[in-house]
Amino acid sequence: MAQSSPTTSRHVAVIGAGAAGLVAARELRREGHSVVVLERGSKIGGVWAYTSQVEPDPLSLDPTRPVVHSSLYKSLRTNIPRECMGFTDFPFATRPHDGSRDPRRHPSHSEVLAYLRDFAKEFDIEEMIRFETEVVRAEQAADEENSGKWRVKSRSSDGVAEEIYDAVVVCNGHYTEPRHAHIAGIDSWPGKQIHSHNYRVPDPFKDQIVIVIGSSASGVDISRDIARVAKEVHVSSRSSTSPETYEMLPGYDNLWLHPVIETAREDGSVVFQNGKTVYADTIMHCTGYKYYFPFLDTKGEVTVDDNRVGPLYKHVFPPALAPGLSFIGLPWQITPFPMFELQSKWVAAVLSGRVSLPSQDEMMEDTKAFYDKLEASGIPKRYTHLMPDDSQFEYDNWLADQCDYPRIEKWREEMFYIGFKRIYAQSATYRDNWDDDHLIAEAYDDFVKFMSSYPELLPLLKT
Repeated sequence: MAQSSPTTSRHVAVIGAGAAGLVAARELRREGHSVVVLERGSKIGGVWAYTSQVEPDPLSLDPTRPVVHSSLYKSLRTNIPRECMGFTDFPFATRPHDGSRDPRRHPSHSEVLAYLRDFAKEFDIEEMIRFETEVVRAEQAADEENSGKWRVKSRSSDGVAEEIYDAVVVCNGHYTEPRHAHIAGIDSWPGKQIHSHNYRVPDPFKDQIVIVIGSSASGVDISRDIARVAKEVHVSSRSSTSPETYEMLPGYDNLWLHPVIETAREDGSVVFQNGKTVYADTIMHCTGYKYYFPFLDTKGEVTVDDNRVGPLYKHVFPPALAPGLSFIGLPWQITPFPMFELQSKWVAAVLSGRVSLPSQDEMMEDTKAFYDKLEASGIPKRYTHLMPDDSQFEYDNWLADQCDYPRIEKWREEMFYIGFKRIYAQSATYRDNWDDDHLIAEAYDDFVKFMSSYPELLPLLKT
């Protein structure tokens, strides 16, 4: 890491006003840059801005469909505790209960959106945002006058505009373009299919037999949500311990766990690897999402290959285009907001010249070594941005060190790990039963220490 005094103020376009875009805008402005946030929606929040609207194509396969950005279902609550979820210098603490907010440790999506609104208000971020402005193209400027800069074409109610920026920070999220399970025989299967992107409430599945593919967070939540009204729900899990898996899940008399689907048949039946046959009405794909940047033209310098966005140095900078192009928020299975914040601090410091990147060749060498390590470990490309085990906090702390910022608190790490284990050990109750009160106390002690410098914010903490 090389640091010096800031030397440059740049004009930066941030694409997206979700959590990543909001904190990127704040950090860029703090570092002295001028910032424009381009947001195609009418409000902040990105994926956290719930809407009951769904896409007309339930599988979201039609490339010409009107895209709905949010993938939230109405019953969604956070799967990590609020204390470790918040930005490092703006605690996501329990607000005094006045009936308008959700005080739970694992609150609803509406509480997360309210927190992001609080954040945007506190740091005057909305003044940087152009709402209902969709980026349709972002590319390096070809003309000599703007060499090294970025030409961004956007569309709004005022028409189409083209502007020149020194840098573009991509914060458009990755929960909009669905991935689907590949099922033998599915083309002749007569039932309905839907991706969880278009799931909101369980009512349409009343008295149905539903197969849910996927047992990660959304699969767990949605299968239990649907089980309240459906006749039967069968969960197909790729991570089942055995291909013979067949068990009724605790607390339910209509919810079963299976291994992967072997085939679907034209008579309406679905056969699992364990030999069980189910005649289902609907298959629900809770199978994740693709990274998707239809507006970005990098002349092949950045590609998405089996859901690997690359080549990217430390998941952020494409070596051939750094520092003019960067990505915030690609890693997953993480504590997202603190990571977004630290990535944003790094990008802002690099753009100002306060922190230096390695050479292009060195960044490529580092990135290739990372990809080679994944391949040697038998990890598919689609898991490039997955950060299991200790890797996310090692990464967070590396980012913090680059920016001369405090490392992630130990209580935050421990709270995440304990909470993550609870998801699998007590999937039906983990949000409301926990045993880490000592970590909650540590968190609130830290919050009070931090917020003592901002007495006007102290009322935000639980009394």
